[in-house]
Amino acid sequence: MRLVILGGPGAGKGTQAKLLCSYLGIPCLDIGQILRQKIRAQTELGRQAKPFVEQGELVPDEMMIQFVRQQLLEPDVAKGWLLDGYPRTAFQAEELDFLLEDLDQRLNWVIYLNVPEKVLKNRSLERSRADDQLGIIERRIELFYQRTIPILEYYEPRGHLLDVNGEQPPEQIYQEICQRLSVDG
Repeated sequence: MRLVILGGPGAGKGTQAKLLCSYLGIPCLDIGQILRQKIRAQTELGRQAKPFVEQGELVPDEMMIQFVRQQLLEPDVAKGWLLDGYPRTAFQAEELDFLLEDLDQRLNWVIYLNVPEKVLKNRSLERSRADDQLGIIERRIELFYQRTIPILEYYEPRGHLLDVNGEQPPEQIYQEICQRLSVDG
């Protein structure tokens, strides 16, 4: 199973990703977390990405596409994966399709956790990550609506999109996703 999970900051992607990966027995590629690790380790990618991440901006497409390519070439993801935090733009979504074609793989589903903006902001403020300050959170949410929402328009006509109400309790969201994945195959 090859999945992408989308949702604004605070939508509950991380929670659902962990549950789904455990259930499906596939690794979760939390791109934001991996990127933060690269920044802490001061790798080349980390140094290049740091100024964007610190300002709540999106890391440039070219940098992210190469980074995701490296992640998808790792041996532990050969049988499936869940991408959390990528793609973030319609261009990245298209590039992901090209990359998967190169790797002779295909994307099964894009799960969109649909959560209103006000709820995203409140949930983000309740988390305690170092980079979760109000201005940065507001910028991330703004970017999410500007850049990520068009991804839904990219995937919907392809029949890959599961639009899920992300305001439900986490267990209900998880049950709905699992039910729709197994029913829709």
